[in-house]
Amino acid sequence: MPSDVTWESWVGTAATIAAVIVIAAIALALLALVAALVSRRVPWVRDLARRVRSAMIATTAVVSIWIAGAISEPSAQDWWPAVSRLFLIATILTGSWLLAASVSFGFERLIAREETILIGPEARRRRTQLLVIHRLVLVTIAVLSLGAVLFTFPEMRAVGTSLLASAGIVSIIAGLAAQSILGNLIAGVQVAFTDAIKVGDVVVIQGEWGRIGEINLSYVVVYIWDERRLVVPCNYFTTTPIETWTRRSDKILGTVYLDLDWRVPMDELRAEFQRIVEASPAWDGRSLDATVTDAQGGFVTVRLVMSAKDSADQWTLRCEVRERIIGWLQREHPDALPRTRVDLGSA
Repeated sequence: MPSDVTWESWVGTAATIAAVIVIAAIALALLALVAALVSRRVPWVRDLARRVRSAMIATTAVVSIWIAGAISEPSAQDWWPAVSRLFLIATILTGSWLLAASVSFGFERLIAREETILIGPEARRRRTQLLVIHRLVLVTIAVLSLGAVLFTFPEMRAVGTSLLASAGIVSIIAGLAAQSILGNLIAGVQVAFTDAIKVGDVVVIQGEWGRIGEINLSYVVVYIWDERRLVVPCNYFTTTPIETWTRRSDKILGTVYLDLDWRVPMDELRAEFQRIVEASPAWDGRSLDATVTDAQGGFVTVRLVMSAKDSADQWTLRCEVRERIIGWLQREHPDALPRTRVDLGSA
């Protein structure tokens, strides 16, 4: 380097930036090497390194260039304080990105671990709670990072102090927020931790049958059986009765009702019903029953009850029983099919 070139010159600035970037790249390479060595014994370290790589590179690049500018020619310029503030904001944002990526990886690992240990309703309950906590943590990180960015401006600090000193304004803002946004957020947390519904639960809402697909902080998405999506505010589940089929267990009873003629042979029908159910892979072996539950208006009502391990098998079993019983009646006992009788005798 020529003798008249110093670190305080623009050439020196370029050299400083290059040197800092090289040092940062070496540090990142060493971290990657350490992660690769550790991952031989702890496999998830490799996944963590892959997950945070982009955020780590962005944060390191911003901090490196900021340091290079602070120790070279730009720091002596009048515009440097404004640019330095931009670097501070970028550091806060990229650091928040890095923290959020690490937190998300940790929660995903925890959810996957819980799903291998627990099954059924308990697994759905833990998964729902972890998902809600995960979202709360991410929202907290976002709010804190935004607050940190705003408070880098002296003007915003003055405004914030004035607002906090005014109890009247704060109470009005808090009241309005509690009625709208905060009220729904609190309902979302309540839904998750009171075990009212869980991700994967089978529910009937507003006459629609479906599964709870997503529980967010302010709304719940119900996956309807025909692939539609029903988006419901969280406070709906804290103020309105809902029908759930899987609160404590996935096991469920299915019912088929048949209106038949009075001449239906119940003993033979019970035997055929038992044969059909026992041959079906959808039956879980717990319960089956055929009973006449009503007899009026020229018909008898036969109720067929069968058990299944979950709602999907229950639906399959009900359809199978209904179809095969109807076919059996048509073939073997057509006189048992429902019919309307009219008396044509003379008045």
